[in-house]
Amino acid sequence: MKITGIQTFRTSTPVHKTAGTNWLFVRIDTDAGISGWGEGSLQYKDAALEAEINDFGNYLVGKDPRRIEHVWTSMYRRVTWTGGAVTMSAIAAIDLALWDVKAKALGIPVYELAGGPTRSPVPVYANGWFEDLTEPVPGQPAETAARMASPEMHARAAAELKDAGWPALKFYPFGGPQVITPDRIDHGIELVRAVRDAVGPGMEIGIDMRARLDPWSAKRVARRLEEFNIAWLEEPILWDNPKAFGEFVRSVNVPVSTGEQLYNRWDFEPLLEEDVVGIVQPDICHAGGFSELRKIASAAETHYVSVAPHNSNGPISTLASLHLDMSIPNSFMQEIFVSFFDRYNELLTSPLVIEDGATVPPDGPGWGADINEDVLSQYPPTDFTQIESEPYMAF
Repeated sequence: MKITGIQTFRTSTPVHKTAGTNWLFVRIDTDAGISGWGEGSLQYKDAALEAEINDFGNYLVGKDPRRIEHVWTSMYRRVTWTGGAVTMSAIAAIDLALWDVKAKALGIPVYELAGGPTRSPVPVYANGWFEDLTEPVPGQPAETAARMASPEMHARAAAELKDAGWPALKFYPFGGPQVITPDRIDHGIELVRAVRDAVGPGMEIGIDMRARLDPWSAKRVARRLEEFNIAWLEEPILWDNPKAFGEFVRSVNVPVSTGEQLYNRWDFEPLLEEDVVGIVQPDICHAGGFSELRKIASAAETHYVSVAPHNSNGPISTLASLHLDMSIPNSFMQEIFVSFFDRYNELLTSPLVIEDGATVPPDGPGWGADINEDVLSQYPPTDFTQIESEPYMAF
């Protein structure tokens, strides 16, 4: 079997953070008539990502798509400059498509190709459930607008999730700039208290701070969060310095997670060596794809760390993450954006179904579903301006 072509597709997302995000998919075609789908959605870096994928595509044509490890290593090692968000996202998109091709050729799901299920179904947690609490504000991220919604509105929305069977939720009650103020702490705590009171002690709550705060501010917040028995505090501070991150985690009394902006096993190694993080959150679209997340998960397992793949991307990212969750022994939960869910099922040729707070990929070989190209054309990609269109407005 040989690769005959590689094609990229971009489509706009539902409003999330700002209106400028796109999803980017890759389809790899073969002379056996089998095509595989991948995704490398890298918010606001479409042009660079698409160019990197196309350059790799020139190398891929004529290669055997079943030699996944060889292709991955060639794209990572046989180049003059490697690593980083753009290259690793391009590798991820291609890697995902190759796993899809090989599993389809064998007539089995990807999780079977990866060794079979260790769990089924996969428990999920809800993100994006707060995005309709307030009217969108032009130029303002949805999470910022949501923080302005009342505690009562947050409580009602969280209770609806619990009633629908979701076992866990995540949200963003604290924002930047990095040096926090008492009124911002109090406002965020009011939102957390309202949600905890609404869902009771049995539902898990994750608090994501998106690295918006400095260590001094994040410690103040963490101290106030102890009474709510949160499941994890996500990216409380910046991720660049593992030693500083380790010192922070050792100074607080709440569980901490991180990892969405680390791009391969070598990036995760110094973080894991700190032995402080209970959950790592690599993104399957950015950290080298299915192949690399399996290796990151194995490294995490040696430190008794769970894996909860970050997933603010599109439907292929979601399906691939679920196949990973099913095939590794240390998966925790899978992030699902409820605000994206309807669009996922518009774009997929087979729907994803969530029941009682858990899900499995659709039945079938590969990921279990392809992208419906006719639907893609209904949502043309959005134009944006890097930095000005992005949600990180205050540091």
